[in-house]
Amino acid sequence: MFIELAEFLRCPEPHELSNVVLVPEVMAGRDVVAGSVGCPVCRREYPILGGVAEFGGDSWPPGASPAAPPPDPHAVQALVGLESPGGYVVLLGSAAQLAPALAGAMPGVRFVGFGAPPGTATSPAVSLLRCGRTIPLRPGMARGVVLGAEHTVPPWLDEGARLLLRGQRLVALTQGIRPPGGVEPTAEGRGMWVGMKR
Repeated sequence: MFIELAEFLRCPEPHELSNVVLVPEVMAGRDVVAGSVGCPVCRREYPILGGVAEFGGDSWPPGASPAAPPPDPHAVQALVGLESPGGYVVLLGSAAQLAPALAGAMPGVRFVGFGAPPGTATSPAVSLLRCGRTIPLRPGMARGVVLGAEHTVPPWLDEGARLLLRGQRLVALTQGIRPPGGVEPTAEGRGMWVGMKR
């Protein structure tokens, strides 16, 4: 997990937002390989194991399999629409598998994978988070959100919209979805959907 990501993490428990406390135990460069994340409000602690921050449970739907083949990463990059480096793009579910290709096409942007398919490994391109209830990230922290087809249902659509900064895009790797609140549809076709947060 990128050490800088700690600034944007939040406890998944339903209480006031507060900065979490990151305690790194094993580092590899700027990545936390092992350690813990603590909440000063409810005093819960969440482990970081093998570079993955574990907030309890997993959002990967039982029995689901990732789409194959994955969509063209250059098409996804164009739909996200970032033209400058910096910030984070959140990749939900099977979209997390696009992180290495997107990192090559979008230098200077960091990627956070949430609810990735079983067997998805951490890499220098992506920090992985797991949680079964909510995405443990602060509202309005993402320059883009990409949802795998299996995550285009409640509550994950609304969670993706919650993470977006205003004026940024939510990309779904499927068509015919219900736009989440505050997101205006802008395009649909070729198996993908795009909306912008207002």
